[in-house]
Amino acid sequence: MKSVVVSFALFLNSIAFAQTEPLLFEPELISNDGVFGLTLSPDSKTALWVRSNGKRDTLQIMESRKAEGKWSQPKIASFSSANGNWKDIDPVFSPDGKTVLFQSNRNTHRDANRKDFDIWMVSVTKEGWGEPYPLDTIVNTTTSESYASMTHKGTIYFMKENENKVGQSDIYYSVKKNGKYQKPINIGTPINTNDRESNPYISPKGDYIIYFSSTSEGYGEVDLYISFYKNKTWTTPKNLGLPINSAVAEFCPFVQEKEKRLYFTRQEKVEERFKENIFYVPFDIDFYR
Repeated sequence: MKSVVVSFALFLNSIAFAQTEPLLFEPELISNDGVFGLTLSPDSKTALWVRSNGKRDTLQIMESRKAEGKWSQPKIASFSSANGNWKDIDPVFSPDGKTVLFQSNRNTHRDANRKDFDIWMVSVTKEGWGEPYPLDTIVNTTTSESYASMTHKGTIYFMKENENKVGQSDIYYSVKKNGKYQKPINIGTPINTNDRESNPYISPKGDYIIYFSSTSEGYGEVDLYISFYKNKTWTTPKNLGLPINSAVAEFCPFVQEKEKRLYFTRQEKVEERFKENIFYVPFDIDFYR
């Protein structure tokens, strides 16, 4: 009898997770119709995201600290562009909270006139932030790489524009060996398709991935999908469904493991600008297995 009660309780919990409407994250203070790409530190005390002002001409990484249950007034992260001379996007904390991955089109020694995005890292220090640095050219190329996330073992998953334009953009991964990242490998099917796949959030254990795809089978312009790594292969992706996905665009997924929440950005076009905000829902990974 006890097992039946427990099973029924788990069933009700799954239903609750499935039907919860997304909530706006910190209305006005953070979600002000011109932000995307939230990430939280493992202790949920530091938030980073991108300020877009609804456009793409200036993109800066913002930060806020949580104390006594309240988020501080947002400010530009010290490793981002204070004057908007370059664009910084898609910050993601590593699982241990010691590193933040982000992308930037700032000038580098190899290309002073670059316009595409490369993957950068910055260390978390007691004083705040270390000196940001780009990954090696075996990962960063002359086409854009963006939205990188990391497993506990240091393997990074990211989006890369396809040189041959087949599939527009695909998800790749790079393994870290002896302190160096290796040549990126296309994650392949069934995740990558002839459509656009991007924004991969890889779980700390590397056992599931959430990303967006522009496949016509979705609800909107781009939808969030999930796939599990089982028996050394990726399962057929599942659309996260309503109410997470909608008739507009959902992207930049991030799971705060401690909170059991999925954070994501919802974007819709309003006249000449984007209306984009950060939302969250309770997230029980077992519901999707």
